[in-house]
Amino acid sequence: MDGWFDHRVRVRFAETDAQGIAHHASYVVWLEEARVAHLAACAGGYTAIRERGVEALTTGLELTYDRAAVFDDVLTIRIRCAEIRGARFRYEYLVERDGTRVASGSTRHATVDAGTHRPIRVPSWLVDDLLSPSESP
Repeated sequence: MDGWFDHRVRVRFAETDAQGIAHHASYVVWLEEARVAHLAACAGGYTAIRERGVEALTTGLELTYDRAAVFDDVLTIRIRCAEIRGARFRYEYLVERDGTRVASGSTRHATVDAGTHRPIRVPSWLVDDLLSPSESP
């Protein structure tokens, strides 16, 4: 297992511009969809994390676009947790179409107490879940 979790999306017409090319902002939504699916597979879901008193806030995003995605493409969003340090963790993403990279990027996150919104270390139970290989659906 290489640590990557795969999630598939189909480019919807509403996510494209007049030329039928996926709008750059759609990628952010796809990354979030993949991240939520990854958390569901490895940590019991975002709701379960919140029920344990932890919020995971997005603090940064980086995306590089290599090729255009177009209406009706089926894309694989590959995701893995690449780094955990203190109250922060980082995901890496590869967006592929038929094995060819379309885009790549990362998101940064910080864990905070759900009640106070003060930073807290990423709990050990969440570290274990984020770093354990999970099966893609």
